[in-house]
Amino acid sequence: MNDSSDIRFLLTIREAGSLLAAARKLGISPPTVTQRLQQIERRLDTRLIDRTARRLRFTEEGTLLCQRGADLVQQFDTLFDDLRARRGGLVGSVKIRAPLGFGRRYLASVVSGFQQDNPDVDIELTLTDQPLSETAERYDIVVHIGELPASNLIGYAIAPNARFVCASPAFLKCFPNPETPDDLAHLPCIVLRENNEDVSLWQFRKGRTTRSVRVSSKLSCNDGDVIRRWACEGRGVILRSEWDVADDLAKGDLVRLLPAWKVADADVVALTGNRAGLPARTRQFMRYMQARFRPQPPWRS
Repeated sequence: MNDSSDIRFLLTIREAGSLLAAARKLGISPPTVTQRLQQIERRLDTRLIDRTARRLRFTEEGTLLCQRGADLVQQFDTLFDDLRARRGGLVGSVKIRAPLGFGRRYLASVVSGFQQDNPDVDIELTLTDQPLSETAERYDIVVHIGELPASNLIGYAIAPNARFVCASPAFLKCFPNPETPDDLAHLPCIVLRENNEDVSLWQFRKGRTTRSVRVSSKLSCNDGDVIRRWACEGRGVILRSEWDVADDLAKGDLVRLLPAWKVADADVVALTGNRAGLPARTRQFMRYMQARFRPQPPWRS
């Protein structure tokens, strides 16, 4: 195998998940996909994919080829992108994956502005309630908020972001203002389901003292904007990011509770798969995004 197109072909099959889906993506017939795969395997004298009528599984050799081949293809593309950039302007595509609410409110305008400044760059923005799912590695940049699980991805700081416990003034007319985190166990709370986390266990710190509280909730949602609206309507207590509730706190629609107790920050970071081999367009977008949130992010300005 001496042609990067063969590696790209195998990577397309891996991403598509089936030979039929790969044929659709490549714009060719399924028999053509099968024939080309067989040709590659004959040249290498190695079976790369075990395929049956119901499933498709890469062999160890096929997996190794895709893993190392993906890095080689990226380096190859980066080289030519940098050469084109030297002639003037960025080219190519950037795939970005980000949380729903943050992506709508803050990232969409960043993406639009960068693409307008660089018209030869195509940007695909995918918003989801689980940005760190198994498919995250298919993206050039993954925007994440909060604690990072163990991962091979490399993180870049984008913006600071605290988290606050809040409720509406109307709620506080009906329920007592909590004096300690333990009081939250006796109040109706609203939880956000995200990142497969234990969302009803809220953890606090004041100096060297820590508290973990299991809150009860009759309302939950995977969309932060929904739970914020519920809180503004007086339906319960929420634990939300500063970027999401700063405007409501400033307007008085929400009130911060337990200000003496700190919840772990949930800073905004951008994740990539490779520090050294990033294409020029990806590096420039990262710098552009960082600049849009400095010296202070919009929720603190």
